[in-house]
Amino acid sequence: MNIDIFAEHFSELEDPRQASKVVYPLFDVVFLTLCAVIAGCEGWEDIEDFGENRFDWLQEHGFFKLGLPVHDTIARVMSLLDSEALQRCFASWMQACTELTDGQVVAIDGKTLRGSYNREDRCSSIHMVSAFASANGVVMGQVKTDEKSNEITAIPQLLNLLELKGCLVSLDAMGCQKEIAQQIVDKEADYLLTVKGNQGQLHDAVKQAFAGKAHKDTAAQSLEKNRGRLEYREFQVCDASELPEKLKAAWPALTTLGMATTYRVEKHKRAVLEQRYFISSADLNAERLSQAVREHWCIENQLHWVLDVSLSEDACQIYRGNAAANLATMRHFSLNMLRAEKRKMSIRRKQRQALMNVAYLDAVLEAGMSVVIK
Repeated sequence: MNIDIFAEHFSELEDPRQASKVVYPLFDVVFLTLCAVIAGCEGWEDIEDFGENRFDWLQEHGFFKLGLPVHDTIARVMSLLDSEALQRCFASWMQACTELTDGQVVAIDGKTLRGSYNREDRCSSIHMVSAFASANGVVMGQVKTDEKSNEITAIPQLLNLLELKGCLVSLDAMGCQKEIAQQIVDKEADYLLTVKGNQGQLHDAVKQAFAGKAHKDTAAQSLEKNRGRLEYREFQVCDASELPEKLKAAWPALTTLGMATTYRVEKHKRAVLEQRYFISSADLNAERLSQAVREHWCIENQLHWVLDVSLSEDACQIYRGNAAANLATMRHFSLNMLRAEKRKMSIRRKQRQALMNVAYLDAVLEAGMSVVIK
């Protein structure tokens, strides 16, 4: 385990403390927090307890030569630490250790940290916008925004952190903006955007392009039965030339229009018929559109759901300063590392193993850092 190479990705972090009062090096505190989160710790006292129980192990790796900080010190450092700088460090690490293939879907979506509501000055809960490489199952980067409505401004910041050449970037309706589409194209990637009422003219035009037309040669169907629910899905595509020329020209490199029809029947509920529309700069067939839409939703069930259920993100009541955003970044770090360790166990079980067994914690860190060394 080469911690020095891993530490290089944190070199831009500036210590927010007065230099004359620094006892514990900044990276030592960050590394302790990361290891504790990997082991399932959720609060500052948990992190201190983890450090006390693993103090000999930490010193073996060269950390905390002058002793261990108390939980108040850990909390103060992590709440003062620049969250944007830490997010850039995370993105730098992920670009070094993850290779994205051409056409790979990178899903971008936001999640509110419900426990981060500031009770003292009644500030809104923070909202994290994340990029998730669906095929790899890893978080590529994230940025913080104060309200969900600010996703439109946060997405360009997140795109600036990422190397996306050759990827297919998928976004929900909030990200369906011409400026965002242009930024993705400028990064030599393709976009797949969900079109809803916030782009009323475009939505109506795409809907009209499919109205009354049977694109049987460009359709992909699937039927899913699960626990009393029956769901039929059909995906259709057509060329963007079906749009009015002026509207087509307004969207950079627009090539494909898509429609997803879903018919869902559940016990004791009314049947639901839903149609969703998409635009893309990539030349997609119906099968590829179907696959990309399914991969986009991986960010919900492989990231957001896991963060809440296994890492108790919504239950975390920490909110002061930058602490909530920095802990969210640490959860992304730890989730990527836990998944890099390939033993077939749930994330929760891996956390327990890392807490109880220092050899397994070493294995998780080795798996997470070894890809950086390549």
